Amino acid sequence: MLTENIDREKFEEKIVNIGRVTKVVKGGRRFRFTALVVIGDKNGTIGYGTGKAKEVPDAIKKAVDDAFKSLVKINVKGTTIAHDIEQKTGASRIILRPASEGTGTIAGGAMRPVLELAGIQDVIAKSLGSNNPNNLVRATIKALSRIKA
Repeated sequence: MLTENIDREKFEEKIVNIGRVTKVVKGGRRFRFTALVVIGDKNGTIGYGTGKAKEVPDAIKKAVDDAFKSLVKINVKGTTIAHDIEQKTGASRIILRPASEGTGTIAGGAMRPVLELAGIQDVIAKSLGSNNPNNLVRATIKALSRIKA
């Protein structure tokens, strides 16, 4: 985890998921919003965070602040990754494979923003099992941080 002085201006953020959660109380339903945000500098540094608040912008702001606390540095080999890797988090399983230059990012769901913000341009990714965005983002970042240069 990187916690030294970081320039927040260099990082881009992408909202992966916004969910509406409900709490049923005596007087009716109370709505809140959760946000899952991924941040990256497109140069090998990436992080994710979650936030929950009564309003969507507040939830996003909390998620971005949380994401800066979980930054990790990953090894990028040119425009792709060095080798195949598989990762399981919860009921989600992902497979990442390097691709030749010009292939682009072939990934679905919540894995695409993670790979794009990490600066990986050519990769083939497959998600198996659950497509829960929280687990997919977690698994993708864990897999990328395990890659050996």
